[in-house]
Amino acid sequence: MADSTGPSMTSEARAAAEAERDAFFARKRDKRFNISPEESRKSAENYSTNRLTIPAGAQILNHMVEYRLDATFHALADPTRRGMLAHLAQGEKSIGDLAQPFAMSFAGASKHLKVLEGAGLVARRKVGRSYMCALKPAPLAEAEQWLKQWEKFWTVRLDALEAIIAADQKATRS
Repeated sequence: MADSTGPSMTSEARAAAEAERDAFFARKRDKRFNISPEESRKSAENYSTNRLTIPAGAQILNHMVEYRLDATFHALADPTRRGMLAHLAQGEKSIGDLAQPFAMSFAGASKHLKVLEGAGLVARRKVGRSYMCALKPAPLAEAEQWLKQWEKFWTVRLDALEAIIAADQKATRS
C-alpha cells in the first residue's frame, strides 16, 4: 500500500512534517483563545446577567394560563370535539356513547378525548370494562374570561365605526 505523503519520504521526514503540522494547529488554537485584558472586560460586559434580572416594575405573565388557553382553543377548534363537549354537558357518557353520533370508531373517539383531556376539559374514569367521561368546565371559564376582555375592546371599536358610518351617511344625504 502506497503512503499518502509520497513514496520518497522517509519516516524521519514524515515525523518532522507531522510535528510541524501539529505545531501550526496549536498556534492557531492559542491565537483563537488568547484574550487580551481589554477583550476580557468587553466579554464580561457582553455576557452580563444584568439583563436577566426582572425590573421591579415589570409585568410578570403567567405562561401556564396562556398554555392552558392554547390547549383549550386547540381542543375547541375541531367540530367533533365541540360536539362531544355538548354531549358531555348533558351528563357523564362512555366513549362508545360519545362516538356513536359521529359514526366514528372507538379509537377515533379516544383520540379526540385525549385532546380534550390534555386541555383539561374532560375527566375519564374506569367503570368495569368501560371508561366514563365527564365535562370539566373550569378551562371553558378561563377561555370565556379571556374572550370577555376582547369583547369589550371590539364593542368600543365597532360602536366607533358605527358612529363614523352614520355620520358619513348623514353627510352624503345632505
